[in-house]
Parts: sequence; structure tokens; C-alpha cells
Amino acid sequence: MNPKPLPKVSVITPSFNQARFLEETMLSVLEQDYPNIEYIVIDGASSDGSLEIIQKYADRLAYWQSRKDQGQTDAINQGFSHATGEIFAWLNSDDVLYPGAVSAAVQQLEEHPEISMVYADCHWINAEGKVIGNFPAAQTDLRKLRRGYVHIPQQTAFFRAELWKKVGPLDDSFYFAMDYDLWTRLAAQAPLLYVPQLWAAFRLHQGAKSIAEDDRCWPEMLRVHYRDGGKKISLLTAKYWLRRLVQPLWIWLRRQRIRN
Repeated sequence: MNPKPLPKVSVITPSFNQARFLEETMLSVLEQDYPNIEYIVIDGASSDGSLEIIQKYADRLAYWQSRKDQGQTDAINQGFSHATGEIFAWLNSDDVLYPGAVSAAVQQLEEHPEISMVYADCHWINAEGKVIGNFPAAQTDLRKLRRGYVHIPQQTAFFRAELWKKVGPLDDSFYFAMDYDLWTRLAAQAPLLYVPQLWAAFRLHQGAKSIAEDDRCWPEMLRVHYRDGGKKISLLTAKYWLRRLVQPLWIWLRRQRIRN
């Protein structure tokens, strides 16, 4: 009897002027031990040497392009429009997957056919790649997501392509919370699963939007909340106002962390 073929995993990397980190990101995908990865890189016409890095590995990519787009969300959507896998993921061009991450994610999705998405633990690293902390990943669900209990490191998330085709693409009106929006739509279809394993690293650096433009995240989360029938007086809105109060301190602490 022939063994069941391994599902194809499509990984998208959106990139724009991230040559400093791009090669490490790409190699973290290309050097995974999982044999059936379709890797797609969508570059927004970078001018910093990124194109030369992409071309260096072009023969190992399923598809790549380097031309102007409408930003990160649009680039991810363009990538998935070329994807043919059964499992989808995206990895931003300053983050990295750890060895064995794809194999581990596929195993969990195969063992749990009832789930829509799996995710795991994640390090925070600085520009030099030094571990500076741990992302507070935890099990969540649709009810908790709508209360602002997200705890999903996007770098570790792998989800079923069939559900993407049902609830996708990403809403390109979002600059920051397009992943949160997707998680809520996936969680409305089937459960999410958190696995306490270390799968990726989320890079914090001065140019990262999670440092430079973090204040844009929660207003976008509120847009999702109200769109889905959320009330103005809710746990999520309370968290939003609390976050606004502590935002300067939060950003200062993050900047101190990446300097140390």
C-alpha cells in the first residue's frame, strides 16, 4: 500500500526593503526538514538589494515577484493567489521559522482534523538575532478573541487552505490587524489549537511596525469588534482605553528591550 502523500504547505513571505533580514528569513523556510513546501516571495519593488537576494534562491522558489504593490496585506493576498498548497502560512521578511516548525505544524493539523488553525510558542529577537523575550502565546477561541485575548504569534500560525478560500482573503483596508481579523473568521469556522512548542522568532527592531506604529493595532481590532456586532461597552473596548493610557510606557519598554 502506498503511504498517504504529505500535504503541500504554501508559505508566503511579503517583503519591502528588508535586505538586512531577508536572507535569514528565506533560509529558515528553505532549510526546513519538511519535503513538500511551496515557497513564494512577494517583494514590493525593493531598492536595497533584496532583489539580488531573492534571485540568489529563485530556483528554490515556486514563485516570486518584485514590483510595486499596495503594502504588506496586498502582498500576502497576492502570494496566496499563487499558492496551491493544502496548508497556508506567511512569514514576514524580518522573522524566522525554527527548524522542524513546518513538520510539527503539519503533524498537528493531520492529528486534529477538526481544527482550522494551529499555532505555537515564539521568541522575541532583536535586530542581531538575540533572544530578548517570549511571546505570550496561549490557547484562545472566538469568544476570547472578541474580548481581545489574542495570544497568537502570527509567525507560528498554519491554517487550512480550504478555509482561507472560504473566509479570505485578508482585508486590505487593515494595516495592522489583518491577522487578528483572519483569526476571528477562521475561529468562527472551526477551533484553533495552541501547541506548547517553539516554532518561530518574531523580530523587534526600530524599523518594525510593531515598534514604530503599534498604536494603529487596537483601533483596527475595534473595527473588527463593531463589524461583528460588538458593543461599545465591552471588555475589548475597556482594554483599548487602558492600552491608550499605557501606550507611551509600552512603546518605551519595547524600545529599551531591543536596545539591550
